This record gives sequence, structure tokens and C-alpha cells, in this order.
Amino acid sequence: MLPDPAPSDAPLAPSVSAPVSPGWTYTIAVRELCEFTAKRGDLDRRFTPAATALEGLAGQSTVAQRRGQDYETEIALETTVGALRVRGRADGYDPRRRCLEEIKTIRGHPDDIPENRRQLHWAQLQTYGALFCRSRSLPEVTLALVYFDVASQSEIELRQVFGADELDEILAQRCAAFLAWAEQEASHRAARDTALTGLAFPEDAFRAGQRELAEAVYRTAAHGRCLLAQAPTGIGKTVGTLFPMLRAVPVQGIDKLAYLTCKGTGSITALEALGKLRSGVAGRSLRVLTLVPKDEGCEHPDKACHGDACPLARGFYDRLPAAREEAVALGWLDGAAQRQVALRHGICPYYLGQELVRWADVLVGDVNHLFDSNGLLWGLAQALDWKLAVLVDEAHNLVERARRMYSAELRIGQIRAAAQTAPGAVKGALDALVEAAEELVADTAAPYEVLATVPVAFVQALQAAAGALSEHFNQHPLNVGSLLNFHFELRRFQKLAEALSDHSLFDVQTFLGADVDVDAGDAAAQEARDAVLCVRNVAPACFLRPRLQTLQSITLFSATLSPPDYAIRLLGLPEDTAWIDIPPAFPAEHLTVRVAHEISTRYAHRDRSLQRLVAVIARQFDEHPGNYLAFFSSFAYLKSAAALLAERRPDIPQWRQEPRMATEARAEFLARFRPGGQGVGFAVLGGVFAEGVDLPGSLLIGAFIATLGLPPVSVTQDPIQARLDKLFGEGHGYADLVPAMQRVVQAAGRVLRTPEDRGWLWLLDDRYGRAEIVELLPPWWQLAAAHLPGASPP
Repeated sequence: MLPDPAPSDAPLAPSVSAPVSPGWTYTIAVRELCEFTAKRGDLDRRFTPAATALEGLAGQSTVAQRRGQDYETEIALETTVGALRVRGRADGYDPRRRCLEEIKTIRGHPDDIPENRRQLHWAQLQTYGALFCRSRSLPEVTLALVYFDVASQSEIELRQVFGADELDEILAQRCAAFLAWAEQEASHRAARDTALTGLAFPEDAFRAGQRELAEAVYRTAAHGRCLLAQAPTGIGKTVGTLFPMLRAVPVQGIDKLAYLTCKGTGSITALEALGKLRSGVAGRSLRVLTLVPKDEGCEHPDKACHGDACPLARGFYDRLPAAREEAVALGWLDGAAQRQVALRHGICPYYLGQELVRWADVLVGDVNHLFDSNGLLWGLAQALDWKLAVLVDEAHNLVERARRMYSAELRIGQIRAAAQTAPGAVKGALDALVEAAEELVADTAAPYEVLATVPVAFVQALQAAAGALSEHFNQHPLNVGSLLNFHFELRRFQKLAEALSDHSLFDVQTFLGADVDVDAGDAAAQEARDAVLCVRNVAPACFLRPRLQTLQSITLFSATLSPPDYAIRLLGLPEDTAWIDIPPAFPAEHLTVRVAHEISTRYAHRDRSLQRLVAVIARQFDEHPGNYLAFFSSFAYLKSAAALLAERRPDIPQWRQEPRMATEARAEFLARFRPGGQGVGFAVLGGVFAEGVDLPGSLLIGAFIATLGLPPVSVTQDPIQARLDKLFGEGHGYADLVPAMQRVVQAAGRVLRTPEDRGWLWLLDDRYGRAEIVELLPPWWQLAAAHLPGASPP
């Protein structure tokens, strides 16, 4: 049960600078200690060939197997230096050589690694050496920094003998350099936990359904579980999840809370809620950080991330301590605050934000920071052993977002273009990749085909091209531009192609220029022929499950998560995932739902039913004038309906969503919904105006949904359906009906935004009367058939 919220006049939280209690301790990982105290000089993020995490594990295993049966691996080490408890795991120890090893898997030669990064590697190994000598009471030890090249499977070993006293002195100096910061952080943690224990609810009272949601989130955090929470619009989901999770932080010893969103607007809502919460008891004791995307945080996108190219990278680590001190003192670190602090100290705002992740309490950003294969939160949580609690907003979008994270495509035309601009040392490998791709396409029997495996010859050419590009950028690290971007895309495609399994399809789709005569043997035909090779993920569970298993707690919430098995099975959520379905905060009769059984929006019937459809819109507008949204399955269908309404009823104001609308155009579209206004806004179901749009009261009084929301006809739909059937059996609707109805319910949710709202919803398709469709709609919707005058069943 969630404790009663503290009264709004509760005493203020202790200041961040409050002294720590006697006997305080601070636990820090070896990696974190060394990164804080040993990093110096320029920021150096130029391209260097790197091994993947799996290659790293395989490389360490290979080195261990070469050492002999008595070789020790993953040696847990821990020691105390004053108030600091330092811990970590050394990679390996060879007792025959009395040699402690730190194994770094790389691609290439150690000389290609920036100098300050190699110094950091030595700092880590020296720290492990000090801990190891203490634990084994050794007078000295040989330290070996082993660089293992995954491409050649060769080792380069840098070895040095250190006395225990010398290593102990290095450790003492490193800990002394960190001690003041550790005391500040211990003080902050104590103040934060005390403040959150008495955190006041930011409103006078819970809304209907909000307390039920909050209690479920709190119980989930207390038991370290996963929760799927379906909660309707209007109950205050953002505060209703943040408040209980923050209250659980001190009780469960949670290190950080991540509020992750599937759409950018969710971050704005979260920051507004955190601003209210932070203004109370926890005001000065809660550090909130926005995770800013690189394309928004980078000041010089045309320059390499290196001191020789970018002025904000030069001396980055020398100026970082002062910037970090100022930033944590601010506590509220949205994108604007990060930029101001960074530029004041002459360093990169984006990478300052990356450094501040370690010292923030609440992180707000996109889901890719945790779930993407290169997600920062995932990497840091693993390396620093965080107790990380997570809230995922608009979680109905996570399946599709995760699919995109683990999908990649490559056009033959892209490879040709890259080969034309590539230097000589790379051109040959890219030409060979073009040839291998063209042979792969030539072997396909249809314009679209799913292959059971990726052909070996193509994989080999792919690896060779990626290797050649890696070597090129290793030798020319300051080069940026289209070729480097292509290389990143190629490496991502290679990684996913090599991991191909039942969770993904490997498909090939061929295109041909309109004026090319292939049968005539035109020499330009092959050049004009283009194809897309795609690794298309359909079930991301296998990629997400390892991340989910390491979390302290996770709550995924949305107004449309039903049926829960869809998210559980496709995302890889635990089998014991809890489910809660919060009833709406208003009486069912506030929403009048009508089904037009005489209308069919199937593609073959659209022209015939369009007049009826427009007549419904006009009649509803005449009977209840006001602002409406009308949703369609495509821009073409939208345009036809809007044009006919304009022709028949020019007196009804209308405005339309256009493809690829810019931010300003979107704002203008929404601005047409004025209090007491009248008109119809035409939009596409599943688009930017179908969710995340808040138009309470008279801003919006009704919606028409002129589609079932099924995926458009495409060559990929049947293979996706077949693969999901193979994975989960038949009859689940995961490929079409379930996501379609989630889109429909999301769009319908635009109508009632507060408990006081009343409105109308028209479902303009006869299929809404089918039992399998009704089963997926909210049970509180009171569906009523509406007979259209002069109409007959489709």
C-alpha cells in the first residue's frame, strides 16, 4: 500500500551540502573511480575500430583458454580506503607467471587507440593490481594490459612489474582525488532519500483512478517486478507513476529512476510533472537530467569529436570537473541548462550530458537510451552495477520502436554511390560488395523474397567492406561526411545480419527504373536495377529480455496496452508481469459511441461509400456543431473525403494534415482547434495527431474514425504474419488486429481529456460490429448502431 502523501507544508528537505553522518561510506566501482580521476586531455570520439560486447566476451574467453587450466577469471576484488569502498572484477590471473591481466578486445592495433584512453586502461589495471595484492598479501605483481584483436585473433601484451607498496600509493592518491566528491555525493544521497521519504503529492488530492495506479506502481517497485498498466486519459498517468516511484527510491535503495518515452512530447510532460514534484519537499535534493539526442546537443556537427577538429573537444577532460561541479549544484538539468553550463566552460554540451548521467537521480529521455543495442543507460547500468528503476510512457509504441532498433536495410545504390567516392584502398572492397549483392538479388525469383539465411558469399563481402572502411577511418580519424555515415550504417547492418534468427526476416526487394529495357540486354539495365536488402525484426523480445532482467523494477503504461500478452510476448517481459486496467475517470455515458454498419472503408468499397461517410460527418456537425477530428487510413483517402465534404458542404470549415508536416505547420493545424470553435480537422490514423494531442473541453468534441486501422497492403505483411504464427501460434492478431485496435483507441482518446468532457465517437466501418473486433475495444464503450437514411448494407 502506498503511504499517504505528506502534507504540502512538510518541512523542507536537507540541503545538498548537508554534512554526512559520522561513519559514512561510499561505494565506487574501479572503472568509475578511474574515469573520474584519470581522464585527462581532449575528448576523442573520432572513429576507432571497436569490438562488440559479444566479441569482447568471446575474446576474453579465447585468451583465458590459451592460458591453461589454472588460469583464474572474473576475480571479484574489494577493499576499503578511508570512507571509500572500492570494488570491481579483474579479467584474469595467471598464477604460473604471477600476472594479473586486463583484457581489451579491439579491432586493429593498440597504437590506434587514443593516448588518454590507453592511460585510462593502465589506471584501471593498476587499481585492480592494488586490490589484488591486498587480497592475496602479495609483495609485488606483474600487470599485463592485453589487447586482443578480434579480426586476427592475435594478442599484444604490455607488461610491467609493480610492487604492492607502489600500487597502494597509486590507489591512495586516486582515492584522495575522489574523496571530496564522494563526501558530496554521500551527502546528496542522504539528503535525497530523506526528502523523498516525505515527498508531498503535488496536487490537493488524487484523481479518480490515480491512487489505484500509484499503489500498483509502488507495489511493483517494492517487489522488484514488472507492471503493465493500462490507464485512461484524464487520470494523470505521469504524476501517478512518478510520485510512487520516487517514494519507493529510498525504501528500495534505488540508485536512479529513468522516465523513458516513445515520443518526444512525452519528455515535456514528464519534465512538467517533475517540476511540480521537485518544488515540494525534494526540491533541492533531486537532480533531474534530460537525455539530449546527439543531433540536438552537438554544436559542431560538421567536425570530428576530437581536439584537433572541434574547439569544444579540446581540453574537454581538463575543464570537465568545474563544469560538472556547477551542473550538479543546479540540480535541474534540462537541455538548455546543460548547454549553458557547457558553453560557459568551453566544452561540448552533448558529452557533458553523457558524463552527468552518472550523477543524476532522475533521467528523462527516449527509450532508445536503454533498449537500443548501443544504449548509454544499458552500458552504464551494467558497468556500474546500478539499481535502475524504469517508467516507460506511451508503451504501446515500444514494440514498433524496438523492431526498428533491431532492423536495418541496405540499398545496392547506396553501396555503388559509396564506392564511387571512396579512396582507392576501400573502393575494391566496396565494388566486391556491390557484385556480391547483385549476385544475391539475381538469385531471387521474385521482386520480393524472404531468404532463409544470409548467403555466405555476401556475408564475407560485407565483412571485408566493413573491415576496409574501418582501416581507412582508423588511418584518417578526422574525416567526417557521407562515407563515414555509410560505414556506420554498414556496420549496423552487418551486426544484425550476423545475428539473424527466427526473430527477424532477411528479405530482398527489387526495383527497376521505368525506362530500362532489361530484355533488350541494355548495359544500363543492371546499373539502373536497385534493390533493398533488409534485416527486418518482427519480435524484439530476445534483444530486450537481457536488459529487462537486470532492472530493479519497470512499469510500462499507456491508455492502450490491451491485450497484455501482446507486449509480454513480443517485448520479452517476465512471465510474472503484473497487469492492471484502470477504469476511466468519467461515466461511460460521457462518450457517445456510434457504429455506422452500412459503411465499408475497405479499399474496394471506398468510392461507393464515400458519399455516405461524408453525410455522417455533415449530419453530426449539424446536430452538434463544434470541433471534430476525422481519421483516415491514408492521405489519399483523407484527401478524397475532405474534397467531397468541401464540395457538398462548403460552409463547414476544414483543415487537413499534410505529409511530412514541419513543426510550425503542425502547430498551425492544432491552433485551428479554438475554444467554442467549429470545423473538422482531417488526419491520418497512427500519425502525429492521433496520439499525444491534448484538446480538452470545447477544443474537441468528437472524432470520426473512417478505417479499421489495419496495416496497409504490402509485400511484407504476409511474411511477418507467417513468422509471428511460427513463433506464437495462429490466431493471436499480433500482426494486424491488435496494433490496429490500439491505434483506433488511441485516436478515440483525443475526445475526452478531463472528467468533465463530453463527446461523440463515430466508428465508420461495418467491421466494428464483429465479435473479434469488439473484444479488443474498451469494455466501457457503449457501442450503438446508427442507421443511415437511405443506406443499405455494404
